[in-house]
Order: sequence, then structure tokens, then C-alpha cells
Amino acid sequence: MERLIFDAHAHYDDDKFNDDREELLASLPEKGVFAAVTNGTDIATSQVSIDLAEKYDFLYAAVGIHPESTADTDVGRMDEYIEKIAAMLKNKKVVAIGETGLDYYWDIPKKEQHIIFERQLMLSKDVNMPIIIHDREAHGDTLEYLKKYQPYGLLHCYSGSAEMLKEVLRCGNMYISLGGTVTFKNARVPVEVAREVPIDRLLLETDAPYLAPVPFRGKRNDSSLIAHIAEKIGEIRGMSAEDVLRFTKENACRFYGLQ
Repeated sequence: MERLIFDAHAHYDDDKFNDDREELLASLPEKGVFAAVTNGTDIATSQVSIDLAEKYDFLYAAVGIHPESTADTDVGRMDEYIEKIAAMLKNKKVVAIGETGLDYYWDIPKKEQHIIFERQLMLSKDVNMPIIIHDREAHGDTLEYLKKYQPYGLLHCYSGSAEMLKEVLRCGNMYISLGGTVTFKNARVPVEVAREVPIDRLLLETDAPYLAPVPFRGKRNDSSLIAHIAEKIGEIRGMSAEDVLRFTKENACRFYGLQ
């Protein structure tokens, strides 16, 4: 089987993989997975992501502080955190900063979120590394940061409108990743975005273990299920699923600087 699946964003450190993590990860290449990027959400899970990436040839890591980790992050120590992230970036299996961003769905102090996100945007620019951005119900403020910093970034699990997409793509060198939500019933906006996003800026992701595509919705997600996302996007765009996988693999390799 040709390995065409590139999962641009996953969380293989998650507790939902505790029972069979090693068995599952070892099986993914034979299920068509070429590569996957597992993301840290704080300093500790970033190191776990590196450890996993070093164990599996197809797995890569992103390191950073997620907005949901804000409560456990002392913004007065941001210099220390940034130094730790910068040191992790020197590992050859680390391909991006992230996951970071803004999340207004949960009751998380916004001021601290902004400080943590902005410092990682600055680091991304300083070291010329891609940044993976989380935007949940924070479209306006996220867009303002994109306009200010013009990053080389990925807006993962994109949840904005097709109109916002046009503005995002004018900011720096931005890519968009879509996941299982595009397969959900009545998924009008994700379908519209899947139709409108330029094919050379589109990546596919799982956000595993979350957001499994139909017909596995509600179950644990993993990188092999991207095949179902590609099939749906192929229907939307009038392409074969194989071509969707091939284009998005090439795009992800380019974005993450992989051969």
C-alpha cells in the first residue's frame, strides 16, 4: 500500500491511548500513514511528544503551550518557558511550535492566553519555525494576531467561515487543516471551506483522539481514519480521495520542511 496519509495534527500522548498506544502507533504505517505530527499542550506533554516521535520514524513532534494549559502556566515565568521550548526546537524530530492559540469556549483568563500565545508567535518568527494555531470561538482576536505577526503557520481544525478564510490566507504564509467535522451531518460551513480553500494550502488532520469522522463519530480517532476525510473532501471538490491525499501529503511535507 502506498502511504499517502499525512496527519498534520494529533495528540498521541492523550490518556485515551494509554491501553494500546505502542500497538496502535506501530500499526499505522501499514494502514497507509506516511507521517503524523503529535502536539504538546504544555512543557511536560511537549517532551512526551518528542519521546514518542523519537521512537517512531513516521512520527514528528510540535512543542508549545495550549490555551487550555493557561491555568497551569505562570505568565511571570514566560521567559523560562520560551527558553525550554526553544531548546526543544533543536531536536531533529521537532517540526513546529504548538499547539498554541486562543480559546474562548472555556472560561480561561483571556489576558494570560494572549501573553502565552503572543510570546510563541514571537518565538516562531525569531527562529523561523512553523506555528500551529488553535482558534476556538476567538476568530476576531486570532485574526488580529495573524495580521500583526504575519506568521508561517497552520490554523488547525479550522472552524471559521469561508469569508474569514480569505483574510487568513492574506496573513503571512498560512495553511489550513480540516478534520472529521467536514464529514458530520449538516456541516455546512466546513463543507464550504473545504470547497473554497486553495488546494496548495490544505492539510488534513485528526486532532486524535478527538473528532473522529463519520462513520466513526464518537469513537476514538487515529491517523488511519483520515482516509474518510479525504473521501468526503474529494466528493466536495470533484477529486478522487487519492488525489486529495496526495496533494495534502505534499503540502504537509512542504509546511513542516520534510522530504
